Amino acid sequence: MKRLSEERTKILFQKLSDYIGSNIKMLIDRPDGTYCFREKRDRVYYVSEKILALGESVNPDNLICLGICFGKFTKSNKFHLHITALTYLAPYAQHKIWVKPTMEQQFLYGHHILKSGLGRITENTARYQGVIVYSMSDVPLGFGKAARSTAECKHTDPLSIICFHQADVGEYIRCEDTLL
Repeated sequence: MKRLSEERTKILFQKLSDYIGSNIKMLIDRPDGTYCFREKRDRVYYVSEKILALGESVNPDNLICLGICFGKFTKSNKFHLHITALTYLAPYAQHKIWVKPTMEQQFLYGHHILKSGLGRITENTARYQGVIVYSMSDVPLGFGKAARSTAECKHTDPLSIICFHQADVGEYIRCEDTLL
């Protein structure tokens, strides 16, 4: 597992800041120790430095992964978040969308969120802002990009898209081969 280059670290932090803003510091300096990001085969892993030290004793050819996969870099050097990062990003989310129970299943099948399925939205959410999607019972369901700002949501018709789907917990079943 190698360190991320300066360019890739910048791309990763830019993507994370879309969802959790300046709370990236809390993701790295946690009360239970210091965590870091490492890369293996274009996939980025979030791992404790204690576990990383133990993993260095294993031959790199025998090591499949170490830590939690946060996402991967594409061939065009863009970063895509995986759903496995949701449990680590949800507590620090600055912008949230809650969906009605009727919309939950549609979102988990990979559909965008319509105004008719919107339960609540965080105030001052900007257009194209990264958001964490929650059920009405505060269970994180996935990631998305706000298609409309909070102010625009109040005056739009019920069939307009409010949030673009990016990832959801249904991917654990649909894409279990490629999540590692």
